[in-house]
Amino acid sequence: MPIAERSATTTWKGSLAKGEGTLTSGSGALGELPVTWASRTERSDGKTSPEELIAAAHASCFSMALSHELTQGGNEPEQLDVSAVVTLDRVDDAPTVTRSALTVTGRVPGIDAAAFEAAARAAGSGCPISRLLAGGSAEITVDATLAS
Repeated sequence: MPIAERSATTTWKGSLAKGEGTLTSGSGALGELPVTWASRTERSDGKTSPEELIAAAHASCFSMALSHELTQGGNEPEQLDVSAVVTLDRVDDAPTVTRSALTVTGRVPGIDAAAFEAAARAAGSGCPISRLLAGGSAEITVDATLAS
């Protein structure tokens, strides 16, 4: 039995270049988010992209993992500010997510910089989203139905 399963749905209309979509999360927390190819590759214009959503997932996952790592080590953080920059590039002539760069600043009483960096490295390898991005070992299934 999985620890958790979460969902999101996108409805896309039109071609890749000229089309547009609307993304909703299963929880409703995100509201309706517009997505377009241009928001991925050119300008966001208030629309999101899969890469931005991956960055949000990675930053929030890493912040939780680091908080846990620090607390387990006896140093509960006061605050962790985490950002992620996800890069979409061409690999073998195909658009590919090639990197997620995390940056973290923390206020953690009773810890030195070396211990903070060690905890961050451990969190980086233990965060479930880091593990997905680094390992590519997640099972991906596709169930396709053609509507008439």
